[in-house]
Amino acid sequence: MSIFTARAVEPAVLTELRTTDDAGRRPVPYPTGDGGEPLRCCLRPARPGERLVLVSYAPLRRWAAATGARPGAYDEVGPVFVHAGPEDCDGPGADPGAGRAPGAYPFERERMLRTVRRYGADGRILGGRLVQLPGLHGAFTDAFADPAVALVHVRAVEYGCFLFEVRRP
Repeated sequence: MSIFTARAVEPAVLTELRTTDDAGRRPVPYPTGDGGEPLRCCLRPARPGERLVLVSYAPLRRWAAATGARPGAYDEVGPVFVHAGPEDCDGPGADPGAGRAPGAYPFERERMLRTVRRYGADGRILGGRLVQLPGLHGAFTDAFADPAVALVHVRAVEYGCFLFEVRRP
């Protein structure tokens, strides 16, 4: 079992994002067609016909507000998919292996590329690494070997979308 835990977007934050996202926009729900969108509320791909919203999310900004960090220019806002309402989502613990191989991290598909960005307790970026999947566990092990690293963000290379966060174990 891994010591690294992928963190979904917190339920209280989801409530806020479903009303007004981090770019100040009101989300518009829609039914997904074929599914497959990476849901950050439950860390699994969407199923056909599920109700979703695409919202702007600032994960580092929200972490910094809770910790007093000051990320400065590293504060980013980007698109993430979440279920349209809490009644549509069972949360990340409902089916932790949904859509992935045993022991894999969310959205970890063979040969896909991911960026693992490391951040210090002050919110400043400490570096990044391009990872071809599978390979996230090694990237997390390397990142947290540096005692200055407080958390890492995993992003998709194709669109730069935030996928999930891992904090120091």
